[in-house]
Amino acid sequence: MTLVDNAVYVDGKRLHSPETLEETFELTRKSGGMAWIGLYRPDNVELLAVSEEFGLNLLSVEDALSLHQRSKLEQYGEQLFVVLRPARYLDDVERVELGELHLFVGPNFVVTIRHAESPDLARVRKRMERDEPLLALGPHAVLYAILDQVVDEYAPVAVGLENDIDEIEDELFGGDAEVSRRIYELSREVIACQRAITPLESVVGELQRNPGGYGMPDELKDNLGDVLDHVLRLTDRITSYRALLDNALQLSSTLASNRLAETSIAQNEQTKKISAWAAILFAPTLVGTVYGMNFDNMPELNWELGYPMALGLMVVLGIMLYAAFKRNNWL
Repeated sequence: MTLVDNAVYVDGKRLHSPETLEETFELTRKSGGMAWIGLYRPDNVELLAVSEEFGLNLLSVEDALSLHQRSKLEQYGEQLFVVLRPARYLDDVERVELGELHLFVGPNFVVTIRHAESPDLARVRKRMERDEPLLALGPHAVLYAILDQVVDEYAPVAVGLENDIDEIEDELFGGDAEVSRRIYELSREVIACQRAITPLESVVGELQRNPGGYGMPDELKDNLGDVLDHVLRLTDRITSYRALLDNALQLSSTLASNRLAETSIAQNEQTKKISAWAAILFAPTLVGTVYGMNFDNMPELNWELGYPMALGLMVVLGIMLYAAFKRNNWL
């Protein structure tokens, strides 16, 4: 069932809780009140029924039927169509999940279409039902309350991202080989959050600067100003996270290059030592090989001092090569 909650309000009080959309439409006309319809991933039939009853703009209905919209505010006569990108932080997998929320706001109705688990619109409805004077201001007061909830739910997301960045900073200097991959993935999440939050500055700012032009009661101007302040602070915070991750990615690349250079230097040192000892051992081997040929015309073979001379030559050559390599820091 996609109809999550459905009510008709008069003067800020919940008078009816219809079980079907047809009842809602009829009771709204009879009471002259405000319908607040909450839908969760509705099918085309349900959305078209709401569209026909309230005369929703066809372009906005098409947008509501398709996902992957950016946060935006559009006005069609007395109606507003708002797209929001709420988010929540999943602690178990340390990941940000972005959702999508479409709102149709008219003179006597609010229709919310939620395509994810966030935001918690039940909490918004309970809050508004406890504050009858605020709810009595009409559909635009509901729009303000939903904007406020969406922005508030970004705060835990920012905290989660900050904790992830702190962990990455520790891993950077710990030599974790997977840290670059994690930085890249976290950067993508931060960019996605930035794309969701940044347009809210324009959406909330327009409503706050020109409430009358969008049908907003003047009483909500200060409330919208408070929401805008939170949006600006979130934007600055997310922007700083992106800068930190860019720096972390550069530092990770630098550290990886340094580690590679250190490994190469260590390998070069080992190669030098191996080459030096190979040369030292090669010299006596060469002497032994020459005198081991046993040719007939080798006078040293019959000489009494030939054997000691060969051994001495091997030792002298070895000592000379060792001294040469030692002087050049190869050993």
